[in-house]
Amino acid sequence: MSQTDISTDRAQQAPPSHPVKKAPSRTVTRMVVTIGAICIVALVIFLLLSPPAPDARPTSLGFSFNSFFQWIGGLGPILQIPIILVIFGVVVALLLVLIEYAPRKGRGYFWLRLVSCFAIPVVAFMLLRPYQNAVVYVLIIALIAGGLLFFADYRAKEGAGYLYQLTLFMAPAAVLILVGLIYPTISTVIQSFYDKTGENFVGMENYVWAFTNPQGFWSIINTLIWAIFAPIFATIVGLAYAAFMERARGDKFLKVLVFMPFAIAPVSISLIWKFVYDYRQGEQIGILNALVVAFGGDPVRWLDIWPLVNTFCLLFAFVWAQTGFAMVVLSAAIKAVPTEQMEAAQLDGTTAWQRFVNVTVPGIRTAIVIVLTTITIASLKLYDIVAVMTGGRSNSTVLGFEMVNQQQRFQSYGHAAALAVLIFVFVAPLIVYNVRQLRRQREVR
Repeated sequence: MSQTDISTDRAQQAPPSHPVKKAPSRTVTRMVVTIGAICIVALVIFLLLSPPAPDARPTSLGFSFNSFFQWIGGLGPILQIPIILVIFGVVVALLLVLIEYAPRKGRGYFWLRLVSCFAIPVVAFMLLRPYQNAVVYVLIIALIAGGLLFFADYRAKEGAGYLYQLTLFMAPAAVLILVGLIYPTISTVIQSFYDKTGENFVGMENYVWAFTNPQGFWSIINTLIWAIFAPIFATIVGLAYAAFMERARGDKFLKVLVFMPFAIAPVSISLIWKFVYDYRQGEQIGILNALVVAFGGDPVRWLDIWPLVNTFCLLFAFVWAQTGFAMVVLSAAIKAVPTEQMEAAQLDGTTAWQRFVNVTVPGIRTAIVIVLTTITIASLKLYDIVAVMTGGRSNSTVLGFEMVNQQQRFQSYGHAAALAVLIFVFVAPLIVYNVRQLRRQREVR
């Protein structure tokens, strides 16, 4: 071996003069973040369980969300709009500046990230005006949250500034979801275990009332009837419309007519169908009773016939509105079915009905599932049609209407919260199923 080859081998085997920096251990990062999260949860529990001081007063930084809304509420509408826009613009501009400059490399940007990680949570929590006996808990929670963000960001695999930037991007939406969705949900669940005043713990008594009291019981039964029959009827009729209109002349105009009820407000739909079912002695203005009288019958109180007849009368008004939605979605899905499959089935000598059942329907299965679940969710949270047409009389009430009725008419917040939780229990599986179907569809694509 020559001297040149030996030198080359040594050069290849020699360690580099600048060793490669080892990536931070993600296990350590996860462990620290987990411990910090546990500490935050423990502090929140201690804060909620600690007895309130009788003379405690709210503490703020000199201003708060409450004082801001009180101040702006005293102004005229002409001044409120530009002030809100200016403040919103300032907040967005500040976030954009931090998102753009703070993640950069350099000592100055390092200190900017460090300060903002601690300052933003502290200011945000203090704007909520915590009471004097809770200020220490609030400050510790804010400092731990800021420290965890900075630590996880500094040790991020993608580099310092990545998690910081991602968190600021997500912060506005996360705050809105937390304040407008998560907090009300948790508060409602807790409220469902208290009495009508919200002060005395009663356990499962409100849920027992929901399944034993006639008002609560029939609201559950009718809601299940709506959730079963309304989506089936609307989907079948909408699918029939979509299939027949594909071959009809002026299909666009016909689709507009069918879709129009879906664009009408639910209160307007209720008033229209209330006239359809109208009952009176003498000359009839309701279409249905006019037909009954025309054939020699006596007018019928359609919205008072029980059991279940009045429920289905209300249900048909809902189906009339939802059919247009089902038709539009299913019509678009039918157009997406490959023409090659239809032509191949036609060459095999199949009839139009066989092609529809064996080719079209399987091809639009995902759209059918989406329509069914969407209409089911809409029927579970129904309120307007029952409130306008019957007001819940003759056992026609549903969960959505009875929830509002218990809160506003009877001031029973515990019963209303329990009914709201039942609605959530019915709706949540459908949402999860719908999301899973959409994910499977994306994977197939």
